[in-house]
Amino acid sequence: MNRTTKTFFSGTAALLLSVAANFALAAEGENFVDEASAKGIAEIEAAKLAMSESKSEDIKTFAQKMIDDHTKSNQKLAELARQHEDLEMSDDATLMDQAKAMILELREGENFDEAYANNQVVAHEQTIELYREYAKNGENPELKKYAESTLNTLEQHLNKAQELASKHGEQQ
Repeated sequence: MNRTTKTFFSGTAALLLSVAANFALAAEGENFVDEASAKGIAEIEAAKLAMSESKSEDIKTFAQKMIDDHTKSNQKLAELARQHEDLEMSDDATLMDQAKAMILELREGENFDEAYANNQVVAHEQTIELYREYAKNGENPELKKYAESTLNTLEQHLNKAQELASKHGEQQ
């Protein structure tokens, strides 16, 4: 994958997966719930794409873990949101379908596994920043506890994504 394509893919995918990366508003519960759930949906959709497009077992194993963990996390977040009428989960399924189509177009013949792993590094770095910010400055004690308790799992995801990016970046 040439540098321009890689940079364009990483930037575009990060933008699509961030959905609404306004961290200044993350301290407000409704913004945190919306953004965190959108990121979860994006992770699940990207992982589903990896399950169908990847030829590597390690990528597929990681993708399945992303589906499982982010589904579970979004379910916990939805429970918390239901307890507060001012909190709503993101419903960005249409945007995610567009993101998947764009990712497929961008990678035309390029190394999908490398692109997916690099994308996961960026996405998890952004998600960790969001969760850390809310855990530190959030206004809702239940959401703060959720953010704090989820950080360890997100950091594990980031570490694995970095390993995969390193491994699959070397296989050009």
